[in-house]
Amino acid sequence: MGLFILRRLGVMLVTALCLTFIVFWLTNLYPNLEKLAKTQGNFRMSDEAVTSYLGNRGYLEPLPVKFAQWLGVAPGWVTQKEDGTATGRCFSADVPVEDRRNFCGVLQGDWGQSTVFKEDVSVIVATRLALTGKLMIWVLILMVPMALLIGVLAGMREGTKLDRSLSTVSIMSTATPEYVSGVIFIAVFTSSAFGLKWFKGSATSAMENATFENFFLPVLTISLYGMGYIARMTRASMAEVMTAQYIRTARLKGVSFGNIVMKHALRNALIAPFTVIMLQIPWLLNGVVIVETLFNYKGFGWVLVQAASNNDIELLLAVSVVSVFVVLLTQLISDVGYVFLNPRIRIS
Repeated sequence: MGLFILRRLGVMLVTALCLTFIVFWLTNLYPNLEKLAKTQGNFRMSDEAVTSYLGNRGYLEPLPVKFAQWLGVAPGWVTQKEDGTATGRCFSADVPVEDRRNFCGVLQGDWGQSTVFKEDVSVIVATRLALTGKLMIWVLILMVPMALLIGVLAGMREGTKLDRSLSTVSIMSTATPEYVSGVIFIAVFTSSAFGLKWFKGSATSAMENATFENFFLPVLTISLYGMGYIARMTRASMAEVMTAQYIRTARLKGVSFGNIVMKHALRNALIAPFTVIMLQIPWLLNGVVIVETLFNYKGFGWVLVQAASNNDIELLLAVSVVSVFVVLLTQLISDVGYVFLNPRIRIS
């Protein structure tokens, strides 16, 4: 198992570097850099002024050099000014020579400065990631038990009215986009016209103090959309397990139906849904953009939209790296958990 995890960590590292380099290359294409220069300077800047702006800030360095500087494995760029002073990636003009750093990248904990928010990228990402993490936790608490319960009940009684009813509910929840269900919930549960003004249509106040009133609707909107897929997978897995030979043998021996489900069928039926549940975490991290925008909840997805729409290169890179890391980490946890859930798998 230890060797397996080490191999997977090595693959994760290589994959993360490759994906990060691709994102870095796409964000550092010249049209994006030109747009950045004109956004920070003047939209009427001449081509010479744009080239000067980008050259003085290290954007015109070769791509491998820029990527190494961003990672922190190569010395940062330095620009000498006409008055004899110098500025660089790792220091400003007012920093004494003896205090200047040569390396300042991701490995040193320096993610750069946001050109839109004028703050350290690491602070922005940590703050917004914590907000989305809070949303993700409550979504998983509500979504996973509901989905597993519906899937197990439907799979236990395959072909019955209960199965068809629960399957219909699962399909409807998955087929309804978040922006549709979210708008319906806001219209019904926050409007006095229906007499059901129970919740707030905005989750902005939940960023500071989450309550049932201001946080339940976004949690419910995301949970319903993701619940159907997990429930359908659980139902299919449970139905397959209930037709297995060892289940039939247990029935012939007179084991009660409840014991068959709880002691024999449930664990094996949860192997496939476990992988699906783990894959919901990356989706929750980046796929809640619509819900966060709809309920004005400024989390990780909201920052992703802001960074992309405003061409905030440093922030966009940081968001991309965090997303890649979360995806790879959840896949590793999924693989390890699959081995523990299924003892028939042996790792040499």
